[in-house]
Amino acid sequence: MLDIGGRRVPIRLRRNANARRLILRTEARRHDGAPGVVITLPRGVRESEALSWVATQSAWIERHLGKLPDQVPFAEGAIIPYRGDDHTIRHQPSARRGVWTTDGTIFVSGREEHLSRRVGDWLKKQARASIAERVADKAQRLDADYGRIAIRDTKSRWGSCAAGGNLNFSWRLILAPDFVFDYVVAHEVAHLREHNHGAGFWRLVHDLTEETERARAWLNSFGAGLHRYG
Repeated sequence: MLDIGGRRVPIRLRRNANARRLILRTEARRHDGAPGVVITLPRGVRESEALSWVATQSAWIERHLGKLPDQVPFAEGAIIPYRGDDHTIRHQPSARRGVWTTDGTIFVSGREEHLSRRVGDWLKKQARASIAERVADKAQRLDADYGRIAIRDTKSRWGSCAAGGNLNFSWRLILAPDFVFDYVVAHEVAHLREHNHGAGFWRLVHDLTEETERARAWLNSFGAGLHRYG
């Protein structure tokens, strides 16, 4: 924990053998819902060194934490993005349909204390189904095999391709516009053929999706904001 401007700020340390220097960034949402900071440590840097360094960055941390958007819980009346369009959450306690969406509204049946969990579960279900369908289509186009597909709530990556062709994706992609969603899936499927980011890899990505540069720009500008929901 750091004491920044009279508030206790959680710190998360992560190591990255490819990092060339200490990297500091803010994260809007941790597992407990509180904003915090992440320090990436390169090889050879001790945790004590990293903590001493971050203590000198209090002004930067306070400034950037102040820029983080407010959290938006899944609650009655909340407005959240779904497939890139704003949707309003409405509680329908007497309904028996679970969760469904119509004309920009996400309806949630059942007891109010279960509303947040139900919305979250429904969004993850939608993400899993849509990602699986898109992966199957793009992998077939490359005649590439893949392993399991895992849906997670990752903080720093929207997707990854692991050993054995296992693919991991953030469920929060279902909140983003379709051209962004499609790009991330294409990016990871392309790694089934090219395990680097060379020219051949990017040719595959461009073959699999239409708006690569626009999607990358969107993620750089608005991606972090998707972590404010839920």
